[in-house]
Amino acid sequence: MTKKIAVIIGAGPAGITAGYELLKKTNIQPIIYEESKYIGGISKTINYKGNRIDIGGHRFFSKSDLVMEWWKNILPIDFKNNNDKTMLIRNRISRIYFLGNFFDYPISLKWKTFYHLGPIRILKITLSYLFNLLFPIKEEKSLEDFFINRFGKELYLTFFKDYTEKVWGVSCKLIKPEWGAQRIKGLSITKTLLHSIKRIFHENSSIEQKTVETSLIEQFLYPKYGPGQLWEEVSEKIKKMKGEIFLNHKVIKIETDNIKIKKIFVKDLISNEIKEIEPDFVFSTMPVKDLIASMIPLPPKNVRNIAKNLIYRDFITVGLLLKKSKNDNNKIASIPDNWIYIQEKNVKVGRIQIFNNWSPYLVKNPDTLWIGLEYFVNEGDNLWNKEDSEFAKFAISELKKINFINNEDDIIDYTIIKTPKAYPAYFGSYDKFNIIRDFTDNIENLFLIGRNGMHRYNNQDHSMLTAITAVNNIIHGKKNKNNIWNINIEKEYHETDSKKI
Repeated sequence: MTKKIAVIIGAGPAGITAGYELLKKTNIQPIIYEESKYIGGISKTINYKGNRIDIGGHRFFSKSDLVMEWWKNILPIDFKNNNDKTMLIRNRISRIYFLGNFFDYPISLKWKTFYHLGPIRILKITLSYLFNLLFPIKEEKSLEDFFINRFGKELYLTFFKDYTEKVWGVSCKLIKPEWGAQRIKGLSITKTLLHSIKRIFHENSSIEQKTVETSLIEQFLYPKYGPGQLWEEVSEKIKKMKGEIFLNHKVIKIETDNIKIKKIFVKDLISNEIKEIEPDFVFSTMPVKDLIASMIPLPPKNVRNIAKNLIYRDFITVGLLLKKSKNDNNKIASIPDNWIYIQEKNVKVGRIQIFNNWSPYLVKNPDTLWIGLEYFVNEGDNLWNKEDSEFAKFAISELKKINFINNEDDIIDYTIIKTPKAYPAYFGSYDKFNIIRDFTDNIENLFLIGRNGMHRYNNQDHSMLTAITAVNNIIHGKKNKNNIWNINIEKEYHETDSKKI
């Protein structure tokens, strides 16, 4: 009997999870096609001369027991650190750099917070928050409304507005409130304050964090050699179970009869050979814009127009290798954070990662400092089009401008990494996305999963759950795909029992 075939487009967390789950639970043969040369999607780890870069920073924490056990089954925690294939337990430290000072993120009840903000701004923040508690915006039409309802207008203007607009390149008034619901869910100033008060009485928080909002977690798991290590390990398991993974392969055409996908055409980007596959199932993590554009016959005009006008935000990481200076010339060397949100208006950099603090094993030489400056851009804009050497000089000048370094001689090396379509945007034609969803949901053997596959700003645990749910739907013959779309919005995801890593 011929095995059924599942074509999986993309080797990120969702695609790799789908392949692994199919092999573990079914007799379906997964064939994974990845356009790039990397495993892991934006959760990949790039090795530059022995120094590893985590694109965007990936904390391995989930409120799903299933996901937590899944991760630990692939890379167990080795408390003695005798194993390279292991998870480390890391402390979460992320702060905001604003007005030349560091502020805890989320904002905490500390004397330094009040001191740096000043009494007038503190009074405005308090009164503004109380006003919005009494008179909330009844219909949240924008991300600005979402923030103001949860934090008050003054705190929104102080800490959220400028940074969010730096990330997305548009006014918060133009972004749908779903982005806030997706990324920070139940976080509010009330929960932040309660969390701060609890910490006063419970200094040893360990990692019993399941009832804590994700933005407030204090510890997380992290693969010893970066997030890509986990996905590379799973990909090796897939190959051992006779699954197939092809890198540098791009899906260029998808033939449908409007009920099922009949054929997939894939181009080998090295040899230019085009393969033709007749799949029984298709899991797509490719950007929805590209998926719709690749279909033949052409989807309905309204579906094509909406897909064409979906917007993405692109991403540039500048990896900088520095000497570990022991004087004031290198302020960043003494910073304990995993990453720092740069709120200052006079620079373009959005965040700074300190890879040494994620895992010391990401850095080849412990006497060096390995950092990543992150820029949110649009493909083709002035920043995107800069030559690498020009961009590196620009990034170094920004580090000097915010007084993180004073001496350019501390820079040993650099690399520039560009990531297109890193963030699906909640503006443009997004408010009509349900029309695309209705169209794709009606194609019986097509399952949209993952961040770009669903045009949804999912974390990697949510992306994994969409893949696991899609595989379970096939196993149980469930044709309705609502449960896939409900991942990261349904109440069941927020379980209430406590747990430890």
